[in-house]
Amino acid sequence: MPLIQYKPTTSSRRFGNVPDFNELTTDKPYKPLTEIRKRSGGRNAHGHMTMRRRGRGHKRRIRILDFRRNRFSVPAKVLTIEYDPNRSARISLVQYEDGEKTYILCPNGLQVGDTVMSGEGVEVKLGNHLPLKMIPEGTPIHNIELQPGLGGKLVRSAGGVAQILSKEIKYAHVKLPSGEVRMIDLRSYATVGQCSNLDHENISLGKAGRARWLGRRPATRGVAKNPVDHPMGGGEGKSKGGNHPQSPWGQKSKGLKTRTRNKSTNKYIVKDRRK
Repeated sequence: MPLIQYKPTTSSRRFGNVPDFNELTTDKPYKPLTEIRKRSGGRNAHGHMTMRRRGRGHKRRIRILDFRRNRFSVPAKVLTIEYDPNRSARISLVQYEDGEKTYILCPNGLQVGDTVMSGEGVEVKLGNHLPLKMIPEGTPIHNIELQPGLGGKLVRSAGGVAQILSKEIKYAHVKLPSGEVRMIDLRSYATVGQCSNLDHENISLGKAGRARWLGRRPATRGVAKNPVDHPMGGGEGKSKGGNHPQSPWGQKSKGLKTRTRNKSTNKYIVKDRRK
């Protein structure tokens, strides 16, 4: 999927580019599989702002995707390849033999008219969903379950692909896009292929307005504020202030670990992505 680079008729056109969307087959979603998305603007139920720099953005509808794909051994025909404003990858509308329709993540290379299936005994081919124990080592996969039956959680964004390195008694060693190697239960399901829209990482917004369409509001640097508004503000001229980078409320913003990792799952990480 190539990108369209416009002529520099304005400053924003000079650096911005957009996908050509040639792979899409329709411009309207299947309405029964959508629902209204309400925007919070970064505010909680009390109206207090809990997340800064969030705006409303453009109006969207949520597409309800089937990450479990638990209609086993039932062929499904690909009807459309569509744009989803809520994710970077493309999605596909598939119809099962009994007439039921669902949305699935579209692998790179899937075409309208192709047939996809789920289950243990299905063929290892593009778009099929099967357990890790049935997928040969070295096969590119995405939409991977962390625990059997809970639906795909890993490798779901544009261009994402993982690889099975080896298999043990109960676990497969899977190399994730971050470089992390993780043990995942062999009974967990995954989809064969790479996530679509590979050129997503090369898109340049080009202007602040496109960021606003996505719901991103401007961010003001702390050093550009007054001392009353930020601990890093103030000073005569451009000043670093002498203290560590931090939030307006004093929480350190470089190097301080703020996440509480689930240490009971550390045993499943064979190779950490940070090392």
